[in-house]
Amino acid sequence: MVVTLTKKQRRSLNRIIAASILFAGAVLLTEFAVFPESYSLYAEFFLFLSVYLVIGGDVLLRAGKNIIHGNVFDEHFLMSIATIGAFCLGQYPEAVAVMLFYQVGELFQSYAVEKSRRSIADLMDISPDHAYIEQDGAIISVDPGILQVGDHIVIKAGDRVPVDGVVIAGMSALDTASLTGESLPRNVGVGDKVISGCINISGVLHVRVEKPLSESTVTRILELVENAAGKKAKTEQFITRFSRYYTPVVVLAAVILSVIPPLILAEPFTIWIERALIFLVVSCPCALVISVPLSFFGGIGGASRSGILVKGSSYLEALSKTDTIVFDKTGTLTNGSFSVTDIHPIGISERDLLEIAAHAETYSSHPIAVSLRVAYQQPVSTDNLTDVSEYAGHGVSAMYLGRRITVGNAGYLQEQGVTIDDGSKEGSLIHVAIDGRYAGWLRLADTIKPTAVQAVAELKRRGIHRIIMLTGDAPPAAAAIARELGIDEYYASLLPQDKVSALEKILAEQQVGRMAAFVGDGINDAPVIMRADLGIAMGSLGSDAAIEAADIVLMDDDPMKIISAVHISHKTMHIVFQNIVFALGVKFFVLLLAALGIANMWEAVFADVGVAFIAILNAMRTLKSR
Repeated sequence: MVVTLTKKQRRSLNRIIAASILFAGAVLLTEFAVFPESYSLYAEFFLFLSVYLVIGGDVLLRAGKNIIHGNVFDEHFLMSIATIGAFCLGQYPEAVAVMLFYQVGELFQSYAVEKSRRSIADLMDISPDHAYIEQDGAIISVDPGILQVGDHIVIKAGDRVPVDGVVIAGMSALDTASLTGESLPRNVGVGDKVISGCINISGVLHVRVEKPLSESTVTRILELVENAAGKKAKTEQFITRFSRYYTPVVVLAAVILSVIPPLILAEPFTIWIERALIFLVVSCPCALVISVPLSFFGGIGGASRSGILVKGSSYLEALSKTDTIVFDKTGTLTNGSFSVTDIHPIGISERDLLEIAAHAETYSSHPIAVSLRVAYQQPVSTDNLTDVSEYAGHGVSAMYLGRRITVGNAGYLQEQGVTIDDGSKEGSLIHVAIDGRYAGWLRLADTIKPTAVQAVAELKRRGIHRIIMLTGDAPPAAAAIARELGIDEYYASLLPQDKVSALEKILAEQQVGRMAAFVGDGINDAPVIMRADLGIAMGSLGSDAAIEAADIVLMDDDPMKIISAVHISHKTMHIVFQNIVFALGVKFFVLLLAALGIANMWEAVFADVGVAFIAILNAMRTLKSR
């Protein structure tokens, strides 16, 4: 494997190699007593001092600058005091070795952090660098940033889609893996939307631009990933606060250790000063300060690789504490594509009942309205349609062929004074009345997503105690869907505004410290997503509403993506707590040994640099989260 270092890292590595050679030479010269005995002590001092300044000069400078700026207690200060003290006690090789290993640890930490950043940068390298536009019969390359809404662009095979748009000519397959984590290509043709960042696999596509680059999906995603580091988890905030108080306390403890015991026990100060210096080396908190943020950073990167955008480590931590997940039904657990399964006319023919319902719903974009028009299988004309009034979530009233048509749910028709069938049948029933007289009903069914049952079962297995479904369906239809999915708790007959009230009730029942997440399709669920402890938008490829409102965005509509998100959050938090327990456990143990005079400077080096190595390697496992 080729290791790529930055310019700064290469300089640091060269300095470490040079210092190591000089250090080895100094040890050999001292061991073989090359210098005359009369001034060997001075020669040894200046020899090791020169090596020390080569490897530790920058640490001393940083410690000095930080002290000037009021930031006294940091790892540079600890290393400086500990190694200078070792020099004063005549422990020249130990002082140089501590600084050398510290610099090796710093280089490794820098490389680990850079590797994590580069991994995410490579992962999110989806920003297009060019676009093709047709001008005067010729296809020319332009900067995607100059494209405007309405421009016609050409996307060749192998090119990235530069901006969001709609296909106006051509057919192809798109690789969406960099956005969704989905390996299977997505076929597109005329009329289909294409999202920036995807790769055109086969044919040539002619696309009409719908959004400029600054508003396209690829730009929004990159902004999310770049800003994720700003929203720190409580654990990260705790480590920051802990290190702020921990280091001064340790320095004070070291001072007490160097002064009080020799006064009480009447022992030489040099013994206890040496123990105090070892104490300082051990106490350096870099293992925690680096590994904990690196764990979260890696978890966010691993999630992004799976098509899961986490807006900050605080949300990754919150997901690990979630024991209640509330699903919106349509578009989340079900496909949201209704089909007419049964027609029950009263006093008219089935065809006439379907024709009336389809025409009444001409202007509605609701999935049920679309399904009625599809089932009609004939062009819907508005020539004979007037006075259309739609009542969102309830139904539609219109004049059609001179007759007053009322189409909607049971409650809406009853409000209009129409006596209807009892509506006890399973499925979503759409009732129809003509001039105030009941004309029958149509049953529509929504199909459950192929992986929804498996996702619900897996969530239960992973410790999600409550899984709740919210739906606008009538209770019989909701009960049938819930039974098929294996969901025990549901709220039915909800209008959009009722979903917020239902979620408020669920949140009031939550235990302290536990979270309730809401999963919606990200288009019309923004108010509920924002109200939940944790808002998750699913199937939101290109949905501005979802990306804006949600804390976690799942870029495709597979319910199993939620399992991936839960798995990554738990794995990240396990690694974070492993590092905290390991680092603090080893440090406190060696601190105790140092105070008792059992640990020497070499054990101190392991407790600092060695623990940091292990913690950082463990933290980097989160990058592999899938």
